[in-house]
Amino acid sequence: MMEWLRYGKQHYPNRICMNEYTYRDIYIAVVHVATRLQALTDTRIAIVSDNSVTMAVYILAAMLVHKEVLLLNVHLTAGEIENQLSQLHITTVLHSAKRQSQVPTSATAIQFESIRTMSRNVAEDIFDWTVDDNDIAAIMNTSATTGQFKSVPLRWGQIKAHVQASQQVLGVTEQDNWLMVLPLFHVSGLSILMRSIYNGTAMTIMESYNEEQVLQYIHDSRINMMSLVPTILKNLEPRIAHHQLRVILLGGEFIPRPLVDACMAKQLPIYKTYGMTETFSQSVTMPVLSNLNKLDSVGKPLPGMTVHIVNSDTDGVGEIHLNGPMVMSGYINHAPIHGDFNTDDIGYLDEDGFLYILNRRTDLIISGGENIYPKEIEDTVYAMQGVKECAVIPVADTKWGQVPALFVAFDDVDVLGADLEMVVRGYISSKLAKYKVPKYIMIMDALPRNGTGKIMRKSLASYLDMTAPSGGSYA
Repeated sequence: MMEWLRYGKQHYPNRICMNEYTYRDIYIAVVHVATRLQALTDTRIAIVSDNSVTMAVYILAAMLVHKEVLLLNVHLTAGEIENQLSQLHITTVLHSAKRQSQVPTSATAIQFESIRTMSRNVAEDIFDWTVDDNDIAAIMNTSATTGQFKSVPLRWGQIKAHVQASQQVLGVTEQDNWLMVLPLFHVSGLSILMRSIYNGTAMTIMESYNEEQVLQYIHDSRINMMSLVPTILKNLEPRIAHHQLRVILLGGEFIPRPLVDACMAKQLPIYKTYGMTETFSQSVTMPVLSNLNKLDSVGKPLPGMTVHIVNSDTDGVGEIHLNGPMVMSGYINHAPIHGDFNTDDIGYLDEDGFLYILNRRTDLIISGGENIYPKEIEDTVYAMQGVKECAVIPVADTKWGQVPALFVAFDDVDVLGADLEMVVRGYISSKLAKYKVPKYIMIMDALPRNGTGKIMRKSLASYLDMTAPSGGSYA
């Protein structure tokens, strides 16, 4: 699979690969860095950096010399990073200058060279560009910010299966230029890198999200593909005046129906997607504009993937299991996976094979024997005027076992009057059964999010005012 880059250098050397750099430029830079990394005896190395062309070059160079590359979340402290390195027996960390302070003193630190200082002459290519499907290309730790993490090995066979299937579903044109604002240390960013090189197309890498810059790229038609989380698109969509976008891959969390409706009105080509680190990103996808009768679905499995609903109830709702060549073989230092991978999500398949996600199993609320799906409450709240974002979590209750707690933020609080909690509670009560109405309603300025834009549901309970069961506020 590393041969995709060498193929690009041989067959379209002057085609743009990353930002202003051509396939020939990136090939030369990767060989340049690989020549320096080949002396490392480590089987595994780590990289900590914000998005950049240089980071992408170092990832590819480390892969070229057949290292297993741990991609570290930049939001971790040096102590958290040291814990991850220790458990994976890693002693060498490649890093950008900005992230030097996060490298533990116990590790060997190697700072990135600037891509502009790398040799512009073709270095001697002495490398074996072939890889085995079972070899580990990268490692990503899940739930890393909680202190309890699992290490996902991303193998070349998974990556190859993914990029081939994704190309079938999303298509490819020579004009494709994929905007990368999601981090390379996350599977959503790494998959853009791999898809683009496989397709022989361009990508535009941004160090961090800048709405003004993204709008300029869209309006100038510099980019025609994006991967975003719903929160980013919700803020961006009202400002898109015109576009030549071909694909907006949208996932990472639940997609509010009002956002889908707003995108449809502008003919924004959103593709709902469902996947995870363990399946190398996108596993189920649906182009919304061509499936208007399936708007609440996340689509059908990619070629080669299958979805099974296990332990289903009388309505066909059950655990979502995935199978196929994109699914990992098992967490590092854990028992291997045989057969299906249990996603821990709850959902169902309709008669046409479209998948519907109801909730994470851990988010399911069982209140007095009744199942409550937070997504149903969230979808109801998102239909209210002025809602910016919301989330519902289970809270322990002595009478009912669990009850729902709602956290909601508004774009404009003035439109609803002074007592927001009462307005929200009244609205939900008019739409849903009494047992689904949240016992706690917290009005917030904004919900806490992690580096990829996902709502940090596990931290929401810390904001809850348990002394005010009728609701509260946190502004």
